[in-house]
Amino acid sequence: MTDHLLRVAWFSLTLLLAVGCRRSIDSVFPGDQWEKKEADLLNMSEEALKKFSKFVGGRGCVIRKGYLVYGWGDIARRHDIASAAKPIYSHFLFKALEDGLIPSLDEKVVRWEPRLKEINASLDHKDQMITWRHLANQLSCYQVTEEAGTAYDYNDWQMALLWDTLFLKVYQAAYETVDEEVLHALLTDPLSCQDQPSMLSFGVEHLPGRVAMSVRDFARFGLLYLNQGNWNGEQLISSTYACMAVTDPVSISIPQSKGQVAEMIAGQRTIGSEEMPDNQSDHFGSYSWLWWINGVDGEGQRMFPDAPLDIYGAFGHGGPRALWVIPSLDIVVCYNGAKMKEWVNGDRNPTNQAMKLLIEAVK
Repeated sequence: MTDHLLRVAWFSLTLLLAVGCRRSIDSVFPGDQWEKKEADLLNMSEEALKKFSKFVGGRGCVIRKGYLVYGWGDIARRHDIASAAKPIYSHFLFKALEDGLIPSLDEKVVRWEPRLKEINASLDHKDQMITWRHLANQLSCYQVTEEAGTAYDYNDWQMALLWDTLFLKVYQAAYETVDEEVLHALLTDPLSCQDQPSMLSFGVEHLPGRVAMSVRDFARFGLLYLNQGNWNGEQLISSTYACMAVTDPVSISIPQSKGQVAEMIAGQRTIGSEEMPDNQSDHFGSYSWLWWINGVDGEGQRMFPDAPLDIYGAFGHGGPRALWVIPSLDIVVCYNGAKMKEWVNGDRNPTNQAMKLLIEAVK
């Protein structure tokens, strides 16, 4: 596919996604408990849902029109969700903007972390140009030699920089208080989460910022975004930002980083991978504010070819921990501990296969 056609395809995708970003007019919202409804009453096949859950394994739940239509395994078990937590970070970034804690997504983060202007002198102190927008789209080029905004680098060191700067400096929380003061107060309590979500999956001393959540609680976060940030009449995040979060992918013109190591601030921690350089993945035309959407890559291949165009999701460890939202079908799916037999290998894409099985359950 030519560069021109790729750009047309990418632009067309963003237009279609924006049109498809709409609230469900039929959705209901759970209170302290999810209300259950028979699959047949929601035009789904229970047998097909069993086939889907058997393929996925682990534990999970399927929500349609705000009802719990199917669950398997221990859906109340709280567990680390790995990189699937990243859209929660961007949610709080948008919330900080709305609440006036930061003036702009294009504010330079050096205001909050002055040490960024002191590193990489041989590269013209490039990191002083990093903005919130860069960090929240994996475009900061922190730890690699490119300038901010010029390359995509999926990097857990920059995620720790984002988390520490946002929650410890902008929100002025501490590791010990971030659950009570930020996560619970501003998100999970309004969502009436049942299983005490935490940003301290492994405690204060090890990888703070990693989120532990049950699948039934994480599904509430998906339902919030399915309804454009509205929760039972209360706008927890503006529809503008809730929609932008899942319709504004990194341009296919942005290359993946070459992965050449650059200096980081002293004592910089990671939130996951400890590799240097940490350059885990391309964006495939499908990365939008820490969510994955159904975009088109540089070869013209769609991210999830057997899923609706408007699907978006959050994925941890390559797929075994996941949250999907499908607005056109009014569906939210969440699972953890998936035991799919094959991960991505050539033309095999088990996440896409799982989505295909789920869609076959819709009558």
